[in-house]
Amino acid sequence: MPYINIKVTDEKVTKEQKRQLIEGATQLVVDVLNKSPKTTHVVIDEVPIDNWGYDAKQYSNSSKFKS
Repeated sequence: MPYINIKVTDEKVTKEQKRQLIEGATQLVVDVLNKSPKTTHVVIDEVPIDNWGYDAKQYSNSSKFKS
């Protein structure tokens, strides 16, 4: 039983985008590992940008969020 955990920042990921992620991740496991979609579980965790970091910096403090 495959379990896929996708983590994304909480930046307005739409219901449709989540549906596409679930469908695409499931299809990948079907194609690559020959697993059944009926037993494949996908969980999407939306992580607050204050809790996400890269390059030793907090994502919410990156230039993308500074005016």
